[in-house]
Amino acid sequence: MEKNLEFPDLLRLIDERSIAFRAVVAAAPGLDAQVPTCPGWTLFDLVKHLGGGDRFWAAIVGAGPADAPPAEAVAARAALEVPQEREALLAWLDASTQLLLGALRAAGPESGCWTWWPASQSPQTAGGTARHRVQETAVHTYDAQLACGAPQPLPVELALDGVEEFLFTVCATPSAWPHKPTAFDFHAAEGRSWRLTVDGDGARTTRIPAPTAASGEDSDAAGASVHGTASELVLYLYDRIQADSLHVDGDAGLLDLLRAWEPEEK
Repeated sequence: MEKNLEFPDLLRLIDERSIAFRAVVAAAPGLDAQVPTCPGWTLFDLVKHLGGGDRFWAAIVGAGPADAPPAEAVAARAALEVPQEREALLAWLDASTQLLLGALRAAGPESGCWTWWPASQSPQTAGGTARHRVQETAVHTYDAQLACGAPQPLPVELALDGVEEFLFTVCATPSAWPHKPTAFDFHAAEGRSWRLTVDGDGARTTRIPAPTAASGEDSDAAGASVHGTASELVLYLYDRIQADSLHVDGDAGLLDLLRAWEPEEK
């Protein structure tokens, strides 16, 4: 069974995606370009959001274990002001990413910190934070590329980890599934698969063997099975593309129920 990405790989990917993001912004015709996947936002807004997020999480990681994010970090994010000129804005974004990476390196992967996912399958640690920030940066890089008319698939290494990270962090919950118990299978074309089970005990994800031509797929075990590249699966989970962009077996209507579900407790 494949292992999760190691902590140094997560830091490398945060840096690589931030560099890719800045390259898009540097080449964009203007910072006022609309971001279709973030309605109402311009490219400038997206830069401010990503850089502000890097600084916010740097402060959280640096604060160590806590029941809430540092008050100073919350206030700083609410009052965030950033440069208006492109070159200065890009320098600010680069500095924001370096603050995050510095905080993560100083803390180490096992260091505890506040996160918004205490009841998920992801740890409340600097390592868990790094894993999530990889995906935040990657998806927003896609958003920026789309705003400039040249969207690119997420890198495979990153996207394979991203499917599981989303299922473990965003979907996992102890809140009861309000419908008939079922399961959702997600199959990446690159050879990894996961099952999200939802029932009265909540939602939880496990890795499962990828289907093969010889073994087929147990269609009775899952209410719906979603097939696509790892990049497509991540972009679907983050609501960047729709289910009709993927191959779905079983009851596609269940995916609408999953999308609409808002658990009471995370």
